[in-house]
Amino acid sequence: MKNKHKTHKSAAKRFKITGSGKVVHRSQRVRHLKAKKSKRQLRALKIDKPVEGRMKIKIKKLLGKA
Repeated sequence: MKNKHKTHKSAAKRFKITGSGKVVHRSQRVRHLKAKKSKRQLRALKIDKPVEGRMKIKIKKLLGKA
C-alpha cells in the first residue's frame, strides 16, 4: 500500500487549480494603502494571476495534484 500525502494547508489557502490545470493566486499589494493607488491599478490587482514556470509544478505537488 502506498503512503498518502497530506495537502499543504497554507498552500491550499493561497493557490487554486483551475479546471484546465492552471495554478492561480491572488495579487499582492492590494490589502492596504489603497488611497495612493489608482482605480485602474486596483481593478487590475483584483484579478487572479497565473503561476508560471517551476513554481507551478512545486505548488501542484504541495496540493497533491501532480
